[in-house]
Amino acid sequence: MDDVKTRFDRYQADLRRAGIRMTNQRRIILQVLAEAVDHPDANELHRRAFAHDPTLSLSTVYRTLRLLEERGAIQRHAFDDGRARFENADVAHHDHLIDIETGQVIEFHSERIEKLQSELARELGYEIVRHRLELYGRKLPGRS
Repeated sequence: MDDVKTRFDRYQADLRRAGIRMTNQRRIILQVLAEAVDHPDANELHRRAFAHDPTLSLSTVYRTLRLLEERGAIQRHAFDDGRARFENADVAHHDHLIDIETGQVIEFHSERIEKLQSELARELGYEIVRHRLELYGRKLPGRS
């Protein structure tokens, strides 16, 4: 819960610093986004926020997401399903495995992968500044 409150407060502070007026609808969007543990797209965020305020428009969700993204508070991901999905920017580095049948996004971190990427970059004469790894797969039969 502390993480949710911290994220909500940070989102609100980011928007206020940008001179954005804090409406009740924006507060609802910020709360829904702060509570998200998945990688929702704008339509899903709208659906969740709409449950709290049926007058909230999808365009308000899009504008709020754009403002937060511009301030580095959230990250946009464009996975192969064509939908822009969002997650909090305050999480530790991780990579993503996307289930191509369900669209589920699984976060993971592997020291072996990180080490191998660094080694490969060094062999090619580079230092990695940042990277993003997305794996796409389907669940093996018989695995839960």
